Amino acid sequence: MVTVSTSSEAYHHGNLREALVLEGLRALEGPDGKAPSLRELSRKVGVSPTAVYRHFPDKQALDQALAREGLKMLGSEQAAAAQKAGGGAAGFAETGRAYVRFALAHPVLFRLMFTQGKPVDKAEPVDEARALLIANTRALASNPERAETLALQAWSIAHGIAMLMLDGRIPVDDALIDRMLDTKSLFPDQGSKSEESP
Repeated sequence: MVTVSTSSEAYHHGNLREALVLEGLRALEGPDGKAPSLRELSRKVGVSPTAVYRHFPDKQALDQALAREGLKMLGSEQAAAAQKAGGGAAGFAETGRAYVRFALAHPVLFRLMFTQGKPVDKAEPVDEARALLIANTRALASNPERAETLALQAWSIAHGIAMLMLDGRIPVDDALIDRMLDTKSLFPDQGSKSEESP
């Protein structure tokens, strides 16, 4: 769950945009499971609608900001999981597992993250989660030319598992997540280049 302070504590002079994003994230995690309208957001944060429009001219601008924040959160959780596992193949496997678990913990935010912006548009900045994925595959792949293909394969597998679990097509099961996201199947040719995945 997204941990944020209460509305009355969230807004201080000079950080209105941050307060609006935090309140939007809270709404995504709430019982309605959707980002509020800009007017609702202004009411929740305690400012005029005009103040909100200065930061977000329309609902799509808010949704894009929430999606970018979600991508930052995902990247941070994946980096922490990789570090905790000690890096290498085990760390790479944990980034995939963290991806699926993030989706399950934040289903509405996760879906929003992949419906906003143009993640494959070269004009868009690369998000932290994707940058970590690419860096890991370059470090692990025995053939650097295959790194991008391996990154896309790994991402597709993790995303597919996440969506199948979110949509109730396969059971939500931690042991299943662990088994399905095993780097030995993605990097069979790396030999002793890095530690074995759990």
